[in-house]
Amino acid sequence: MSPLQGVKVLDFSHALAGPYATLLLSDYGADVYKLEAPGGSDMGRGWGPPFVGPDSAFFLGLNRGKQGVSIDLKKPEGIGLCLRLIEKMDVLIENFRPGTMDRLGLGYAAAHAHNPRLVYCSISGYGQTGPSREEAAMDLIVQCSSGLVSITGSEAGEVARCGYSVADVTSGLFSVIGILMALRAREKTGVGQYVDVSMQDCMISTMTSNYMYYLASGVVPKPLGTGFSTVAPYRVFEGADRGFSIAIGSEKLWTAFCGAVGRPDLEKHPDFADNRSRCVNRSALERELNAVFAGRTADEWVAILHAAGIPATPVRDFGDVAAHPQSAARGMFPEIEHPTEGRQRVTGPPVKFSETPGGTPSGSSPRPGEHTRMALAELLGLDEDAVNGLFEAGVLG
Repeated sequence: MSPLQGVKVLDFSHALAGPYATLLLSDYGADVYKLEAPGGSDMGRGWGPPFVGPDSAFFLGLNRGKQGVSIDLKKPEGIGLCLRLIEKMDVLIENFRPGTMDRLGLGYAAAHAHNPRLVYCSISGYGQTGPSREEAAMDLIVQCSSGLVSITGSEAGEVARCGYSVADVTSGLFSVIGILMALRAREKTGVGQYVDVSMQDCMISTMTSNYMYYLASGVVPKPLGTGFSTVAPYRVFEGADRGFSIAIGSEKLWTAFCGAVGRPDLEKHPDFADNRSRCVNRSALERELNAVFAGRTADEWVAILHAAGIPATPVRDFGDVAAHPQSAARGMFPEIEHPTEGRQRVTGPPVKFSETPGGTPSGSSPRPGEHTRMALAELLGLDEDAVNGLFEAGVLG
């Protein structure tokens, strides 16, 4: 049994934030019905190269294991079908601009009237309230609007986008958390509720430590490369061949570190004797360490530091990570069967359970409308003639 077995999710989402949320729900046992317009309307299908068959690898990775249902929301009959499907669902998730679902007749009020137990989750750039409510947003926009890009980049001041779509993925994660909390509350009340997820709110929350630095000091933080403003040494250093990172988060680790790198004199040096001093004198400390680290390879330093209990790792690229035995041991790059392209590696579910494991990728991403007939038969009891009539009327695709 999977943790979310029996939970039914109607997924109106597209691109990344919503599909990542429903990917996690699907991986842990929920039945996710991905609703698109006839022909496929998720823009992520075209976000390539690379492509796996007709769809992008991006789309495959985010939508595997879901059931594809195609309904034309421009037709009143399509809206009616969606309302009937809503009556059978536990969760609805969408990430259109605020107001879009209301204009379609599928907003929270309409959905709640048809199914008071429904948990309805909306993801948007800035949330359903406030002066920025109507602004269009995508990941890069929110990385900038939330302040993230202002602290990400080189110490020389050149800012950079985070290397993955952190605003989308973070809001997807918070959406799952909100949905699960609302389902838990429903167990007590018998009633669902509206879950309003703002990408910007999520980013501010996840930058709590960074914002507390600003709120307590009044100092606007700037990019520090791989460094961290309140801990030192904590960054990527260069060995003789490539980079590796260290993280000295306590005085106990500092003592062990100084001995391991052959510089016990640094431990009690007045400029470096505690973390506060090391942060103030960060540049001087890093000059000392750069000279030390240039004498050995990254792997040699990591072995030395690990032996002393110091957190350290080489800077790995994606190829290194995909081939690493730890990734294999944790099942993080499993294979699925693609209907036309054979076995494909994908990323695996991150959370492991002892009693209700789930978390096994259950199949490829759906072709547009691949499961429409099956879903309408199983969920609404429509017979073949009724479904054929809807196809002929252009309601289904």
